[in-house]
Amino acid sequence: MSGAVGKANKPQLRGLLHSQIKVNILLASVVAVGAALGQYFFVNNERKRVYAEFYKNYDIEKAFNTIRNKGLFDSCEPDN
Repeated sequence: MSGAVGKANKPQLRGLLHSQIKVNILLASVVAVGAALGQYFFVNNERKRVYAEFYKNYDIEKAFNTIRNKGLFDSCEPDN
């Protein structure tokens, strides 16, 4: 019957805070790196792709003429 009942481990009386801080810093570092990589791949790259797609088909002359014909520029008269 002595094999079924194990001995209890001794409690850690010294250095408990120090060891917990080490574990917490390690976990916080892993989570921070994971969050940074997630931000980079899922947000930044997607935003860069959307901007590149927008400016690939963007015609600045057409946009200028549209704004000018609405009368929003003081220095340019609309075509009427």
